[in-house]
Amino acid sequence: MYKSQSRYLYRCGRSRRGGVQTGSLVLGVLIGLVIAAAFVLGKAIGLKDKDQPVSKTDPVAAISNPSPALPGGGVISSNTIGDIAEGASKWVVNIDTMKVVQISPWSFGFGDSFFGVPSFGPGLTQAYQSRGTGSGVIIKADGYILTNRHVVGDADEIKVTLSDKKVYDGRVVGRDAITDLALVKINAKDLPVAKLGTSKNLRPGDWAIAIGSPLGFDHSVTLGIISALDRSVDEVSQQMKLIQTDAAINPGNSGGPLLNIKGEVVGIITAISRQGQNIGFAIPSEVFEDVTRQLLAKGKVSRPYFGLHMADLTPALADELGVGADVKGVVVDKVYANSPAAASNIQVGDVITKLDDQEVSSARELGALARAHKIGDTITFMILRQGELVPVKLAIADRADG
Repeated sequence: MYKSQSRYLYRCGRSRRGGVQTGSLVLGVLIGLVIAAAFVLGKAIGLKDKDQPVSKTDPVAAISNPSPALPGGGVISSNTIGDIAEGASKWVVNIDTMKVVQISPWSFGFGDSFFGVPSFGPGLTQAYQSRGTGSGVIIKADGYILTNRHVVGDADEIKVTLSDKKVYDGRVVGRDAITDLALVKINAKDLPVAKLGTSKNLRPGDWAIAIGSPLGFDHSVTLGIISALDRSVDEVSQQMKLIQTDAAINPGNSGGPLLNIKGEVVGIITAISRQGQNIGFAIPSEVFEDVTRQLLAKGKVSRPYFGLHMADLTPALADELGVGADVKGVVVDKVYANSPAAASNIQVGDVITKLDDQEVSSARELGALARAHKIGDTITFMILRQGELVPVKLAIADRADG
């Protein structure tokens, strides 16, 4: 088959014997024109790119493995992560804290001696310094720094170190326990400011870059991906959904930024899993931006408050409470003292099935409905208690604790 095709192609070329020389001349002219056009085009491209930086990558490799495009333009190159880290490090700070703690020898149960050393006498205490390290992000050029609440705690002394190694005294101007965020102020001007992004467009698999001071090693950079979104971590907050990442995070990273591939802050690092490796969590930008605005404006965050801790009604929990398998709702597993829930006599074990005639099937859903109301509004829970549905009215309070 191959032989017969070769013959056919060859024969077509020779079928015009009388025009062989003319055809060859025409063909040669055409080839020459194509080569000339290619040369001119190549020169034009060369002139156009003359002022562009010369790529240090292998041109053959660049053609066979083109760099992937970044969202919004640009390409990922071998320098992308380094460039992002270099720029971001200018507005990432190290935060060192010190708290004076008074300790009594008797609090350890040593009686008349403390580690074999005679005590100072009944009622006397000994002071020692408790120190901590964390990270932060400069959000305003006049010295406002966003970090975690647990980083600054109730420290007696806060020292903020910038990338140029200048050290400033810091003071807390606002904090929020629900989101574990705090705002620190230093006396400085014209500081580099973080570029904030949005976490709404994040997807699992997107690049993630963490910068901070893990174990005191300031401005350490780690690279990973977004592992998951909307993670519930009750140890951090029942009301807040977190970003999960596998970028390496260690103690000291808290308060530092989680960046996207454009170098924008999409999260504030807040926690890691103790049970596994490379399971870290960050507060989404949509959360910390709102909290930051309120802390800047009034030093606190106001939000609707019931005074309840809730759990989803699982089949196992429904069976334990003697609730029918067809019942949907949210279980009250804690009622806080001096709260609207306590004043309305809501009890542990109650199953909330509706909020203002709207059915609820998860704690997250109930929380979202609650946050849609204003402080001071009165709402009605439909509660299943001991087999009976009971309406309970509750006045929404303002929770603004630090």
